[in-house]
Amino acid sequence: MVVVVSSCCCGGGGGGRLRHRGPDWSGLFVDEAAGVYLAHERLAIIDPASGDQPLFNETKEIVVAVNGEIYNHEALKAGMKAHQYNTQSDCEVIAHLYEEIGEEVVVKLDGMFSFVLVDLRDKSFIAARDPLGITPLYLGWGSDGSVWFASEMKALKDDCERFVTFPPGHIYSSKEGGLRRYYNPPWFNESIPAEPYDPLILRHAFEKSVIKRLMTDVPFGVLLSGGLDSSLVAAVAQRHLAGSKAAKQWGNKLHSFCVGLEGSPDLKAAREVADYIGTVHKEFHFTVQEGLDAISDVIYHIETYDVTTIRASTPMFLMSRKIKALGVKMVLSGEGSDEIFGGYLYFHKAPSKEEFHKETCRKLKALHLYDNLRANKSTSAWGLEARVPFLDKDFVNLAMSIDPAVKMVNVKEGRIEKWIMRKAFDDEENPYLPKHILYRQKEQFSDGVGYSWIDGLKDHAASQVTDKMLANAKHVYPYNTPNTKEGYYYRMVFERCFPQVGVVLCLGFARDLVFCIYFIELLTSVC
Repeated sequence: MVVVVSSCCCGGGGGGRLRHRGPDWSGLFVDEAAGVYLAHERLAIIDPASGDQPLFNETKEIVVAVNGEIYNHEALKAGMKAHQYNTQSDCEVIAHLYEEIGEEVVVKLDGMFSFVLVDLRDKSFIAARDPLGITPLYLGWGSDGSVWFASEMKALKDDCERFVTFPPGHIYSSKEGGLRRYYNPPWFNESIPAEPYDPLILRHAFEKSVIKRLMTDVPFGVLLSGGLDSSLVAAVAQRHLAGSKAAKQWGNKLHSFCVGLEGSPDLKAAREVADYIGTVHKEFHFTVQEGLDAISDVIYHIETYDVTTIRASTPMFLMSRKIKALGVKMVLSGEGSDEIFGGYLYFHKAPSKEEFHKETCRKLKALHLYDNLRANKSTSAWGLEARVPFLDKDFVNLAMSIDPAVKMVNVKEGRIEKWIMRKAFDDEENPYLPKHILYRQKEQFSDGVGYSWIDGLKDHAASQVTDKMLANAKHVYPYNTPNTKEGYYYRMVFERCFPQVGVVLCLGFARDLVFCIYFIELLTSVC
């Protein structure tokens, strides 16, 4: 029996566990003869009136449940033979395109997606995840031989003997009996690129990516921290909003949102950017105690015990609730830039352009475990969708083809981190941003919302975890053993939420500290 649990969905009693991801509609498809069960919780962004899932082809022999957005759905339709579409959903094109070209459908899609498709003609099925893992997906196996898929682990933990993170850029085919990678860009094998840097080409590619993500039938906005990445997203979106379909529905003024402790750096910087580019800006304040009170809920929703991810997820989780309360259902966000352009401060220690590029490749490959997971699950916890223009497939492939030497920090030449993006948008005649914002140095999101936030977390963890507990951590948690009280505290909370052994084994972490040490060792050996 194949139990297919796809998108924002689950089988058995798990549907309710994922209702937060899709509060607008619950859909169910059952074919007992084929042994197939598809359940879907819908967050309606495109065609809210009739785009309920699961979706079908004309004959209803192909059924698909999807979490995500297909930005090129209109272009795909234009290049296909005539089909009868039952909805205006961007995702319905998957069923019809599969009917024409089969499993190669995944190569044609431009967007963020996780989906399961069942072909009732031969009782086969496929599951796929977008190239960089923007949307989450998990794969599990039941003791009865069933195969399960779900957007979150909590939908699988009681029904599967084992489950794993579904790898980005892969397809699972029942005909082949396993996974294969369909996304094979040149950068994936970490070969060193040599394309020259052209600031206008890079700028236009990013603008195209942002414009593409203005596709919506519901109120939307942008997350604005005042740092380079979110400010560029907001500036480009505001500049190109006028005349778009979204503007005709919701007006020419972009709404922006920021969160922080009272007096935090992000609040001040975001307010300045919002005033400069002309967004309707809303800032949300939280206290350290409110953040601490939310930790258990945050860990339950984002399904990780990674320290850095939890630090950054908590303010985003609190902000998302308030954004959704305003009636907004989609936001643009700035994740991905630091991985593509080596924006983290430890990249300053890269001993060569080869090592710099290889590290950006490794960071991109692991992004689904950290920032993508945070951005998706912190927002989806409240029925809010986050779109990430920096992780557009075409933009990533372009940016990763540039000679990495020009991405590296060079103090003598006045290049700071992410200089090539800063230079690309440094327009003297028609500025996108104020100079001091355009060249503002990187802050971690969890620092930018207020420095006392991290101190408060550490103090709280120290009050919950004794020295003796930490000393014996390797015996209590032999896998991914925490080495700080903060890490130990998050692990305790995580295992209260997810006591099943399989959940812990599903996660794998290799954070910046490991790579930073690696760089330092390389630098030492070179010197």
